[in-house]
Amino acid sequence: MMASIKQQWFSNVRADILSGMTVALALIPEALAFSIIAGVDPMVGLYASFCMAIVIAFTGGRPAMISAATGAMSLLMITLVKDHGIEYLFAATVLTGIIQILLGVLKVGRFLSFLPQTVMIGFVNALGILIFTAQLPHFQGANWMMYAMVAGTLLIVYLFPLMTKAIPSPLVAIVFHLDLKTVGDMGNITRSLPVLHFPKVDLSVETLLIILPYSLPLAIVGLLESMLTATVLDEITDTPSNKNKEARGQGIANIVTGFFGGMAGCAMIGQSMINVKSGGRGRLSTLVAGVFLLFLIMVLGDVVKQIPMAALVGVMFMVAAGTFDWQSLKDLTKYPLSDAIVMVVTVVIVLFTHNLALGVMVGIVLSTIVFGWKMAKIKTTSQIEGNMKQYRVSGQLFFATISFFMDEFQYETDPDTIIIDFSSSHIWDQSAVIGISKIIDKYERLNKKVIVKGLNEDSKKIVRQIGITSLSNK
Repeated sequence: MMASIKQQWFSNVRADILSGMTVALALIPEALAFSIIAGVDPMVGLYASFCMAIVIAFTGGRPAMISAATGAMSLLMITLVKDHGIEYLFAATVLTGIIQILLGVLKVGRFLSFLPQTVMIGFVNALGILIFTAQLPHFQGANWMMYAMVAGTLLIVYLFPLMTKAIPSPLVAIVFHLDLKTVGDMGNITRSLPVLHFPKVDLSVETLLIILPYSLPLAIVGLLESMLTATVLDEITDTPSNKNKEARGQGIANIVTGFFGGMAGCAMIGQSMINVKSGGRGRLSTLVAGVFLLFLIMVLGDVVKQIPMAALVGVMFMVAAGTFDWQSLKDLTKYPLSDAIVMVVTVVIVLFTHNLALGVMVGIVLSTIVFGWKMAKIKTTSQIEGNMKQYRVSGQLFFATISFFMDEFQYETDPDTIIIDFSSSHIWDQSAVIGISKIIDKYERLNKKVIVKGLNEDSKKIVRQIGITSLSNK
């Protein structure tokens, strides 16, 4: 227990502190932008980012992952805020957390194992493109100094590590600035602490019916993005994460956020990538990100307002390039056509809707259809030896293949003894068992003997469970 705490919290102290400080600086413009999208005061996004980062550092299942206000979540809040006001948003945030805790208890994290790799690659690539395109509006009306500073930032980010890795290069890049558009131009930052605030809504069924249609998709989208981000970080850092604990942790963080005047949030892959690319590996980096964010707001508010957006844009360009899976472009022609289509469709859906969760869901549905199509193929070969005919079955027997399977048999013209060999097949459901029993019954009505062989243990088990006599006795 103590060894685990030391590993997750204090095994990488210096790098975690510096990377957390870097992330805190990058969180501010994002939180302001997402607040504007949701139609709430900029401080609501900042409070959400502070609360989420602090709480998830202790309750999350993926060390070094950063949770805060996000774009995908803010898009789902627009109508609620517009029609019912900010207090209902706070209530919806609390309910979102409760739903996520319940999903965590139900071990929803295990379902991430059903996520196809092609969808995962599509998600990562779409995210890299979105991070890049999200920076382009900052160039509107910009002069040559903006372009020069972005280029200078990228040079610092990539060249500074050649001299020393003691300080994260993105943090160094943010320090340098010129007379350009600043963070303060994006929204008003006030020096006020978040305080405990119970949403001013009626505790009634009517209120529940108003916020539930928003809280449920918020909970699902939040968990989906968090689980995907955790999986990406697992691969980058070559360390495991507890997805079910992360689901519960996200829920706890959102409940706290809702009671401290923040909007619902989830894991941010952009800021999480900044964290790990800057050397962050432990929970301390996430905690520092939250604490330093509050410090920036409360103590250095005037200084933070002067940070040039060009420096942050340059850092985010670095994140976008690091997020995109460039190898997938080289390998695209090597993929099976169906896999390539799934990956491309996932990217296109995300780019057109700016909804990462929708793109992933469409990708999963397409992958499921492709898998079902491939599974729904059954092959039967036969050979006659004297007064006996043997059918060899290859493929999966379930509701989608059983009717084709039944049509393969020549009931009237077959000899008196029939052997059906299932050595290369598997019986999956009741439809398959009943279909096979009908085949046997048809032969037996013609006074022909059927011998069934090669059933594996799982197939025998489902036959016994369903209790079809004609097949159970074979």
